[in-house]
Amino acid sequence: MTSLSYTVADSATMLRRNLRHMQRYPTLTLMVLGIPVIFLLIFVYVFGGTLGAGLGHTTGGRAAYVGFVTPGILLLTVAAVAQGTAVSVAMDMTTGIIARFRTMSIARASVLTGHVLGSMIQSLLGVAAITGLAVLIGFRSATSPLAWLAVTGLLALTALALTWLTVALGLVAKSVETASNTPMFLMLLPFLGSGFVPTSSLPLGLRWFAEYQPFTPVTTAVRQLLLGGAVGDNALIAIAWAAGVSLGAYLWARHVYNTRPLPVR
Repeated sequence: MTSLSYTVADSATMLRRNLRHMQRYPTLTLMVLGIPVIFLLIFVYVFGGTLGAGLGHTTGGRAAYVGFVTPGILLLTVAAVAQGTAVSVAMDMTTGIIARFRTMSIARASVLTGHVLGSMIQSLLGVAAITGLAVLIGFRSATSPLAWLAVTGLLALTALALTWLTVALGLVAKSVETASNTPMFLMLLPFLGSGFVPTSSLPLGLRWFAEYQPFTPVTTAVRQLLLGGAVGDNALIAIAWAAGVSLGAYLWARHVYNTRPLPVR
């Protein structure tokens, strides 16, 4: 076997390890998905009538708002799963399992790759679950299957970028508690963008930040694809952001993983 074949095989083994963790501890997955579910229900049923009336749609009210807010909740789901990845990586780095892995004949890249692939699978499952819930409470999309495929691809790229970023944050964290708090800003960015209200309704300074932060083009592109609007250049900007964050975070994570001293036990 070539070195690439060994790396692929070892990565598959580490992926199975992470999937088994998900099976053995389903409460962790439920906790991660619980936050987007709660926010979706609160924003639709508590705030949806008022916020929907301000969207300027002919239908207005809660029916309009559920279509507007669902893309933001989908991004929130991806961010929540990524935050859990930082915790998992920090647990590996602080419990001594990485020291054992380094003494074994396995590809170094496979450990982080297993975390990333497992997190992406969890993200896509979470996106499917939240989409199903949104449909149950009134979300409707008349877009084509090709547009749904584009939405899936865009969310997958975003999940890849956020996962590598949280992997790096988990690697640099000195404790599991720190790793659970450091990625919290990812949960706030959907609120400080176009996820829950139009950016035009925000104060000037906050509006500028909302329009140029990474989550806004992703949210807007997903919304336009699902609701049949003109995507414009939002998809290209979202892809550029995802590619840049993925590359930078991957290089950071690889450097930290190869150079960070492990705890002596």
